[in-house]
Amino acid sequence: MLVALRAAFPEAVLVGTARTGRAERVQGVDEVVALDLDEPSGLLDAVATARPDAVMHLAARADVGASFRNPMAFWRTNLMGTVALGEAVLRATPRATFILASSGEVYGLAFRAKHPVHENSMLMPANPYAASKAAADLAIGEIALRGLRAVRLRPFNHTGPGQRDGFVVSSFAHQIALIEAGRQKPVLRTGALDRWRDFLDVRDVCAAYVAALSQANSLVPGVVLNVCSGKPRRIGDILDRLLSLSSVAVEVMQEAARLRPTDVEHVVAEGSRGRTLLNWAPRIDWDETLGDLLASWRQTVKAAGPS
Repeated sequence: MLVALRAAFPEAVLVGTARTGRAERVQGVDEVVALDLDEPSGLLDAVATARPDAVMHLAARADVGASFRNPMAFWRTNLMGTVALGEAVLRATPRATFILASSGEVYGLAFRAKHPVHENSMLMPANPYAASKAAADLAIGEIALRGLRAVRLRPFNHTGPGQRDGFVVSSFAHQIALIEAGRQKPVLRTGALDRWRDFLDVRDVCAAYVAALSQANSLVPGVVLNVCSGKPRRIGDILDRLLSLSSVAVEVMQEAARLRPTDVEHVVAEGSRGRTLLNWAPRIDWDETLGDLLASWRQTVKAAGPS
């Protein structure tokens, strides 16, 4: 995201956030301010200190599996933290643009209708993570009615180089890289492989965020836009494609711990509104996405050295 912002706004001062205000984990920014979504009382001071022209709110707890084990942590961070940040921006810098990274997960059980969801489809979140994101999405919409210059983006599944292994496709690539390096037995552990998901390259998603920031002045405050490919992909087919990029032979093992108590089989979205209003469209070929993801994990595993 920082690379995309720097390329689009080379003269801008990029202010990153960290819980402690230390910069070790915020590379590519000009300044760092302490900001902890789990401590809402400090958000107003942080925003007033930074006085941003725009806020790109991407921070969230995003591990769906973990949300079942500790739902209150997700409500605290994703809902209450987001509400506090939105209120702080409205109060301290009311002219600032507020880009919210919501989630395609908010539609949840609405996907069972088996047709592409659009921005006016019902929100029917099917897990604590999705519910917390849906609530935050609606809350920012309400704050926009009071003057927050917000754009609500609902990105669907995305992956690509640099993504941590808590996400399905990145987990596959990481495990393949570990097996290639002899650091994991040739057993690749998965969740459900018969699910269909709407995937994008993370770099295309970042381009959509930048486009939303660039076009914000022409958008209605609180507008909702899906960020999606419109092309569902079967998880098992994605795994097969990644394995075809490697010479290792592996056993694929489904683990019950990786299955979700509530899930939908087929996810696909309709994204023409976002493409039109943002003048944006996905550009990166899917095979390029998978190849770059696997290459990044090979590099990371190699850099880590022997276990």
